[in-house]
Amino acid sequence: MEFADRVVQAVRRKGNPVIVGIDPRPEELPPGFLERFPGTRAGVADALREFGCEVLEVVAPLVPLVKFQSAFYEAYGPEGVAALHATIEHARKRDVLVIFDGKRNDIGSTAEAYARAYLGKTPVGGAFEPSWDVDAMTINPYLGSDGIDPFVKIAAREHKGVFVLVRTSNASAREFQDLVCDGLPIYRHVARRLQTWGKGKQGEEGYNLVGAVVGATYPNELAQLREELPGVLFLVPGYGAQGGTAKDIAAGFAPDGQGALVNNSRGITFAYNKVAHRGDAGVDWRRAIEEAVHEMVDDLAANTPAGRLRPASA
Repeated sequence: MEFADRVVQAVRRKGNPVIVGIDPRPEELPPGFLERFPGTRAGVADALREFGCEVLEVVAPLVPLVKFQSAFYEAYGPEGVAALHATIEHARKRDVLVIFDGKRNDIGSTAEAYARAYLGKTPVGGAFEPSWDVDAMTINPYLGSDGIDPFVKIAAREHKGVFVLVRTSNASAREFQDLVCDGLPIYRHVARRLQTWGKGKQGEEGYNLVGAVVGATYPNELAQLREELPGVLFLVPGYGAQGGTAKDIAAGFAPDGQGALVNNSRGITFAYNKVAHRGDAGVDWRRAIEEAVHEMVDDLAANTPAGRLRPASA
């Protein structure tokens, strides 16, 4: 099945468009969690792996997708990368789609090597086998089509997906993305080119394997891009901790509640650190995470078309 079809069906099945971002920071792990492991780089990596797997046990039954930010694992070297790989493998055994968030980009054979690593297969002993085998990854368009085409080609062959940075959620996004060229800001040129990259790669559900990263913190641009990019899945960061609200992202959805996938990282995985729980040594951190997921699902259902995803009896 095509990637976009799997996404749409997973969102429909789970009844919500939530992505849980797993970005583990050792200093924010539950009280006493890190102390269970040796005080070494390998020990911290093991703690990140176990924490990520336990988070998955809580959220996988509730949401359609999870997203791993590779930087927090790479910070701990080879051991951290091994922990990331093990956690992704655990996620693939659960009923959840996996996005690798590394914002990779290069040209030619190097871009192809990145695409093979995360989306495709690599030659081993006369055969080909997957190395990471995620469902989708984030990519940076700054190098132009030379840096995008290899990812799209391999994603199409392997029934995977890519999310191209179009309008990011960070405060300094305007420094480059709003620069005007030929009458349009740069991010709109990227959006137009994205349509070219995705031409002919629509799934049966009407969405493309080439998606767009569009931040919740720029609601006007989000609404504008939804009009310009029908049939494109939006990965929407910036909800929650960065200040984006459900009402800000409502225009990013299609009328039936599909089309926008809303990421929440710290607000869910570190929910036990919220003010309501602060100082409570006995807090049930898994329960806090579960409650945070339900709160987000309810918020999106009440304030965006995502409410149409819920069964009539819900």
